[in-house]
Amino acid sequence: MPQAIYVTPDDKLQAVFDRASVGATIHLSAGVYRQKVLLRTPGLTIVGQGAEKTILVYDDYARKRDEAGFEYLTFRSYTLAVCADGVRLENLAVVNDALTPESKGQEVALSVVADAFAMESCRLRSTQDTLFAGPLPPDLIERYRGFLPDALRRGGALRQRYGNCQIEGTVDFIFGCADARFDGCELRSLADARGIGYVAAPAHPAEQAEGFVFQSCRFTCADGVAPGSVYLARPWRDWGLCSFVNCSYGPHIAPLGFDKWNDTHRDRTARFRESPAVPGRVGWVNQR
Repeated sequence: MPQAIYVTPDDKLQAVFDRASVGATIHLSAGVYRQKVLLRTPGLTIVGQGAEKTILVYDDYARKRDEAGFEYLTFRSYTLAVCADGVRLENLAVVNDALTPESKGQEVALSVVADAFAMESCRLRSTQDTLFAGPLPPDLIERYRGFLPDALRRGGALRQRYGNCQIEGTVDFIFGCADARFDGCELRSLADARGIGYVAAPAHPAEQAEGFVFQSCRFTCADGVAPGSVYLARPWRDWGLCSFVNCSYGPHIAPLGFDKWNDTHRDRTARFRESPAVPGRVGWVNQR
């Protein structure tokens, strides 16, 4: 029979995950787990007692400096990093509570650099760059050679699914290159001192054909988010790919819907699709 492990907030999750057998189910009791964890064991199922009760939280951020004096940068700021295939998370929250990205930079809650990943009925909360749905773009895989662990630099088309989850953030709070489906999720924009927000920042290579798919999702916001101040997506790299199908939008979503990323020409290659089409969107949506 598959191994079953029962864990409390007093236990060290890194040790539990490292020692678990492939295919084990780990049950996390209610409580706050203030721990930073890199998961490398494939096939684990991790089950909490509910997203309001079982909370994994840490507070690293991009501009924090390590013992050698180097900045963490975005991809070491995670609370939980999943770097093994076939992992499933249920009924828990993953949070980065560093706050103030205006001064601290990116603050990742969950990094997933894995295939066949699934998350169900969970909550992800941070500010800028909440969820990294990896892999990295190819240029960053090379740039961070020797800086990031190889497990965080893995390439390829990685499949992920997020079902009935609440994901919260401010700027680019879902980003990466995964073939990731978001089914029935709530994407909740939080107020940001800079006054503008972006939900998704895809960076898929041209040969990738699925990208981010938001199916029957709700785009909502917290108090303090101005009407028309949040864009659904902007391309982090050329050819970024995302689709919005049968979604509902609050008044915080900008009428144009999408942004080309500052002064770039990524509107010429971005593959952004919306169904049904919404009048008034930028002209380059649904063009490829």
